[in-house]
Amino acid sequence: MKDTVKRLTSVIDDLLTRDLQAIDWDSKASPDRWSRKEIMGHLIDSAQINLHRFIRCTYQEGFKLTYDQVEWVEIQHYQDEDINEILELWRLLNFQIIRVWKNYPVDRLTAQCDNSKTEISMHTVEWLAVDYVEHMKNHLNKVY
Repeated sequence: MKDTVKRLTSVIDDLLTRDLQAIDWDSKASPDRWSRKEIMGHLIDSAQINLHRFIRCTYQEGFKLTYDQVEWVEIQHYQDEDINEILELWRLLNFQIIRVWKNYPVDRLTAQCDNSKTEISMHTVEWLAVDYVEHMKNHLNKVY
């Protein structure tokens, strides 16, 4: 988990040291695509859901926790919000995830939960953590 903590810390630092004011946060390639602001909103939603998964896996196993990403972004109106507030919430949620990971019980790293909407798809905490960082990096590549 230490390596995953370092990778997430690096991803956070990479975004926050960029010239964020130079990024066009509001434009959309098409009406059915997310703006960069909405991508960050999606990453906030992902952080919230995954934080719950990581916490629950410390004491529970085999539960299912999913969300409807398009609906969550739409309902929360990220497009209408101040980008600085969105970035601050993203930063704070990810610092909380790091805090949880740094103190994670070693004997619970292999605990599993189901993160699939359709068929059962069980994954360990370690897998979820690595996947969380990769998912974030993939989306942030669309922001830069």
